[in-house]
Amino acid sequence: MGLALGTATVVLVVLVWELARPTAMRALARARTAWAERGSESAAGYDPGRERRAEQRARELLRSCVSEREWQMYSELGLISLTGPVAAPGIEGGAAYAYLIYPHKPIVAYVPATGELLSEYCVAFPDESRPYGSARLPDSDDVLAKWMALTGDERRLISEANMHLPGRQVDPERVRKDLVRLARWERERCAPGRPRGASGNVPAA
Repeated sequence: MGLALGTATVVLVVLVWELARPTAMRALARARTAWAERGSESAAGYDPGRERRAEQRARELLRSCVSEREWQMYSELGLISLTGPVAAPGIEGGAAYAYLIYPHKPIVAYVPATGELLSEYCVAFPDESRPYGSARLPDSDDVLAKWMALTGDERRLISEANMHLPGRQVDPERVRKDLVRLARWERERCAPGRPRGASGNVPAA
């Protein structure tokens, strides 16, 4: 009795599979076709030059917003130094602190008079308007967003940013080397006979 029931069950399963197999195979074929079409659309929609053109537009916008000094600094050094609004005690015309703005790295606060690193402020500005590629802004747009946030409402940016001690994300040795480069750049820019606005190598877009 049990053997007969088991045999009947196997036969029933086989019959059901034979009846359902054409439908299942058609559904699988349709799924494969739809997947291939989506892949073709994605490949056709991807433009390898999109990132470069976006960065070029971002650089043009950055140049139109920042000062000529800041633009030359970014063009030659790949960063912008922005001084804080508070004058340092005992330093004529000096600033108590300043910021280094890097693309897609935390803002680094430091003391211009001594080069002491104070803190890192981690902020992010995602690009939610682009349908392809990374959600990150182009490098120059990221720098401009930080520059605008600091110049427009420094207190709010600093209060909302994730603050860390120096070295959490940006190598302190790199920052110190950048400060040496920045000091040399300032001296050369102010040197007699150097054409104003002359720029060196522009960071790759």
